[in-house]
Amino acid sequence: MSIASHEDAARSAHAAWQKAVAGVLAKSRRVEVADLPADAEHLLDSTTYDGVTVSPLYTAFDERPEGPLPGQFPYLRGRDPHRDVNAGWKVCTRHGSVRGDGADDASTLNTQILDSLSNGTSALWLTVGTGGVDPTALPEVLGGVFLELAPLTLDARGDVRAAAAAVFGVLDSADIDDRAAVDIRLGVATLTAPLGGTESIEMDEALELVRESIGRTETVRAITVDGTVFHNLGGGDAQELGAAIAAGLEYLRSMTDAGIGISDALRQIEFRFSATDDQFQTIAKFRAARTLWARIAQVCGAPDAGDAPQHAVTSEAMMSQRDPWVNMLRTTLASFGAGVGGADAVTVLPFDAALDGGAAGVSKTFAARIARNTQLLLLEEAHLGRVLDPGAGSWYIEELTAAVAAKAWEFFQTIEASGGFRAAVADGSLVAAIEKTRAERDSDIAHRVTPLTGVNEFPNLAEAPLTPEQTEPQDSATVYRYARAFEALRDRSDVHLAQHDSRPTVLLVPLGSVAEHNVRTTFASNLLASGGIEAVNPGPLTVEAVAGAVEASGAHIAVVCGTDKRYVDEAATAVEALRAAGVTQVLLAGPEKIFTGVEGDSRPDGFLTAKVDAVAVLTELLDTLGA
Repeated sequence: MSIASHEDAARSAHAAWQKAVAGVLAKSRRVEVADLPADAEHLLDSTTYDGVTVSPLYTAFDERPEGPLPGQFPYLRGRDPHRDVNAGWKVCTRHGSVRGDGADDASTLNTQILDSLSNGTSALWLTVGTGGVDPTALPEVLGGVFLELAPLTLDARGDVRAAAAAVFGVLDSADIDDRAAVDIRLGVATLTAPLGGTESIEMDEALELVRESIGRTETVRAITVDGTVFHNLGGGDAQELGAAIAAGLEYLRSMTDAGIGISDALRQIEFRFSATDDQFQTIAKFRAARTLWARIAQVCGAPDAGDAPQHAVTSEAMMSQRDPWVNMLRTTLASFGAGVGGADAVTVLPFDAALDGGAAGVSKTFAARIARNTQLLLLEEAHLGRVLDPGAGSWYIEELTAAVAAKAWEFFQTIEASGGFRAAVADGSLVAAIEKTRAERDSDIAHRVTPLTGVNEFPNLAEAPLTPEQTEPQDSATVYRYARAFEALRDRSDVHLAQHDSRPTVLLVPLGSVAEHNVRTTFASNLLASGGIEAVNPGPLTVEAVAGAVEASGAHIAVVCGTDKRYVDEAATAVEALRAAGVTQVLLAGPEKIFTGVEGDSRPDGFLTAKVDAVAVLTELLDTLGA
């Protein structure tokens, strides 16, 4: 077949698909095909929080030119063309402290690190100083660790100079043949630390560490541009990338102003980004991040030094306190996306990281092993590391990568237009833009447009209540977890359970057969449970049996459930019967239009639909129920 014939066949197939889509959409919307736009498939488009449009299907018509190979500017396909495909990305494990548990002593920590390294960990992330191990204990903590084999990243915050001195002392006294193979990240986060609610050193001190790092024979990077702080504040992926490269550029300016060469300055920076359970968005994000920083390096005159390493950390914001086992699935998707997207190292947070002290009955060792093994399964059983940039050539991934990069560059330009990163932080414009995105996401979660399994969808009301100690706000001003609004409602329910030996209760009033009411009783039960409210379902009820069900349940709030047709015939009478039985608030699972023109005691007090603000509705119900 000639090229022209092949293109004609592709266009014909695409046109047939468009016609089929239009037919389905016309049927579902109860309109004529002629009433739909010519490109009706775009009615199925979705838009990310960054304004990126995602189409329902990508075809050869969306094909982009093939990018350069891995290791070549602009590093779209990866920074290291020689990465060991048998090992894949680095499995990075955090040590030194566990939230709510405090720091372990040096001997115990050393044992944990060696055990971790012998069981699949290939990179270390060590908390030093406040909340972690004392810098003076680092020689003991790192005893037996071959730093030329396992890259080391420090999180020393305000104690980074002491931590760096201790690590350099360990290196100076060690017998290492290939010192260039030693990879140390000091984790200086002068610009991003305040937004993350942590401490760091001033820029002048940071520059001193940069100079010392440049003078080392080992590979040492002093600066970490921590993009996770923007994500944790509620930012979108493009906002995280745009803010991160703006911060990175601010570091470059400070270093070059201090007389450091641009190539040396570029090689002092690493990036840390969040990986979420939106796997394709995460893949595109890490690919786009490399091209953005490569562009910065190119404009600065050193494109060959624009291959800064990437450290992926599974999102803290996406982690839930309720049904925390679901977090294992979230972190699996996140690490998959980061690995396929080309991150150099990936840290998977323990599945119970959102709970202060961890999940009840779960040891730190178990949670850490599951986090580590999540990556090992992807690498050693799914073999994801065997191919560099496996998403290359995918019409969807390539288009999404370009779109995310374009939006991130726009956000970066707005920061630069306000005077640069520091100015945008000082005048509040950077945080204000992120807060706008956070509010939009919160609204989607509250309206259950964005589902969170185990939280606002399919909640497990029978799971053991959490203690107040477990649900203590953790960095609440700097980590806005997606589930927090619904979990606050569940916390209220737990308090009610402890005080009254029962949860807040609402009576369901199913009208008609099971086949008639099942959809709406299931919907109502799920909605109520997401706020910690137990739904009592007595089974199909006749209007005459309503009073008995009310008396048996002792409920003062009821939800009528059935079909629209059944509502027309029986709902008004059922509402009247419920009021007569002593129910103070009657809701109906369904649209308000059914009761157009109906007033008085026959009209429900409210209507539960898929479009309601669930957080607002459930908050009001808990207030009424005295929780």
